[in-house]
Amino acid sequence: MKPSSTANTLYHEAADQFAHAMQRLARATEANAERRLDLLQDMHFQLWKSLASFDGRCSLKTWVYRVIHNVAASHVDRERRRPLDAVDFSELDQMPSLTDLSGLIERDDALARLHAWIRQLKSTDRQIMTLYLEDLSAAEMSDVTGLKPGAIATRVSRLKSKLAQDFKEASK
Repeated sequence: MKPSSTANTLYHEAADQFAHAMQRLARATEANAERRLDLLQDMHFQLWKSLASFDGRCSLKTWVYRVIHNVAASHVDRERRRPLDAVDFSELDQMPSLTDLSGLIERDDALARLHAWIRQLKSTDRQIMTLYLEDLSAAEMSDVTGLKPGAIATRVSRLKSKLAQDFKEASK
């Protein structure tokens, strides 16, 4: 089904409003820069395609997060099935040299560690943590995930504790 002009307008509105959230989710989901761009492109395409059936029963924000999180989850599933027998030497170019290491700032290091930690979570926990980091309320996360707000609040609390513990252990 081809999206209508209304759907195209909605897509442009959503893409403008949620572009940074989509980029952050892609970064938290995929470590490889090229595959991350593919994931981001897929998020945009699926969002555009999905808006043809958007009926307004939920907010545009909830719709966007549902679509992009489903795309991210599908991406993770595909990547898990991808053979790991080949080494991707292009990633070596992304490693900083020793002289560059002194210029790295703590915030970038912490974000990279956080994204790596998030990528290791189970799919539902990864989704909840990225939604939490996007500042969605438990009710909004409930709309996206289908879990009850109380269950989400409990998971967020447990994930935050686990994150603090893992980062504390890594610092030792």
